[in-house]
Amino acid sequence: MSIGLSTGAIALLVTLVTTGLFALLGLLNASQKTMNIEDFMVSRNRFGAGMALATIVASAMGVWILFSPPQVGATSGIAGILGYCIGSAMPLIVFTQVGPRIRYLMPNGHSLNEFVLYRFGNAMYLLTLGIVVFYMFVYLAAELTAIAKAVQILADVPLGWTALVVITATFIYTTYGGLGATIFTDAIQFAVMLPLLLISFWVALTALGGWENALAPVQLKAPELLNLGYVDGIKFGATLMIAIVAAEMFNQSNWQRVYACRNDKTVQQAFLGGALAVLPIILISGGLGLLAMRFGFNDDRAFFSLLQQLSLPLWVTILVLVLALALVMSTLSALLNGIASVFTIDLMRLFPQMQSAGLLRTSRILTVAIGIPTILIAAQGYDVLYLFLLADLVCAGAFFPVLYGFYSHRLTGAIALLSALLGIAAGALFFPKPDFSPWLNIPFGGDLLMSFAAALIVSALVTIAFSLFSKSSFDFQNLRVQSRSYVESEKAIGIRE
Repeated sequence: MSIGLSTGAIALLVTLVTTGLFALLGLLNASQKTMNIEDFMVSRNRFGAGMALATIVASAMGVWILFSPPQVGATSGIAGILGYCIGSAMPLIVFTQVGPRIRYLMPNGHSLNEFVLYRFGNAMYLLTLGIVVFYMFVYLAAELTAIAKAVQILADVPLGWTALVVITATFIYTTYGGLGATIFTDAIQFAVMLPLLLISFWVALTALGGWENALAPVQLKAPELLNLGYVDGIKFGATLMIAIVAAEMFNQSNWQRVYACRNDKTVQQAFLGGALAVLPIILISGGLGLLAMRFGFNDDRAFFSLLQQLSLPLWVTILVLVLALALVMSTLSALLNGIASVFTIDLMRLFPQMQSAGLLRTSRILTVAIGIPTILIAAQGYDVLYLFLLADLVCAGAFFPVLYGFYSHRLTGAIALLSALLGIAAGALFFPKPDFSPWLNIPFGGDLLMSFAAALIVSALVTIAFSLFSKSSFDFQNLRVQSRSYVESEKAIGIRE
């Protein structure tokens, strides 16, 4: 009993020190700058390729990589891991194209929902806003759930306490320093992320006697996991490709980083470099799941169950805890700042006389208000992978019409809205329950690949079919006129602080 208490006390101390250190670094960075609403939300054209790459990878690679990829590795094998790798890299490759595109169309823009508002009108905008907030809120809740589970497994600390400590520390520098502080701390978290993950993998592999010895029981118990042709693994990998690519289109933190890049070339270099960087990270993380299957661990706690089974020294637990905290805080800060920024353009439209200081204060309050409910959700300990898949499905239905809208003159707001709604509805027919059994007794009911494929294909077919017969011709130059920076918007209405 005393050993358990000692481990828990040390884990709590490490959590407090690590989160406190990141919060302090973020505050120190923010204190050196004069903050306005534009800097807080966008940090437009400020960062070069190196810093941009670091923040793109750090904000994308949350603590979920210690839960979801190992679970996929333990259940879908090498085929599933490779699908996860490709699926995680593909959205960053997509942003090498749509990033410069939105910067060209809306050089003073801020977000995807702002683009949708001016491109498609209010109805599609409201749907997109709902999807963005829903996805990012679920992502936020999943991240907090994951870190709370990690600390509970490692040191038996209650879920709610961990969630409260971590998000409070993240609030401190995110609400004060905005996107600039988030990107600065991302760079530091990126610097420790990959080395700590590699050390964790090496320690686990060494304790198991090397790769061949570690996988020998897996070869006997579940040889299909080591087979690239494993059908279930291929199906789940394909599902993840659709789900992740679609979802990341609606992650506002990506769009913030598009505008934070110094120029279009920086966008392409940073996102392409990010795509290459995430491949080994997901591969290593998924490999930990394969190692965990040696002992039959195949749920979202597979990696942490493996660590417990191996009875590794305390320093390994501390190392993994620091890794998990670095991962979660980089993503939480990006999500909190991203969600708050989504609403800022609406505050400008709804309250045109609100001064910059008022907008800044309101955005900070929104950041905290959005984060608080996620503590309660994290305390429930839901399955992290299922939370992601639920949000991903909604994104999959709206992905194609939004993407098509960046290039097609003929696509109207009404067609985009209809396509998205039909896509979401089609995918929902096949989507499984939390235990992955079917909701409906229909062919392919509960089949995730069918669910995501239906959402994407139906929305794409409706979009293209109706656009072919549309006589509308949208003038993309209007977007340039309609989008303004926050500073320009203030000048336009004659506000003086």
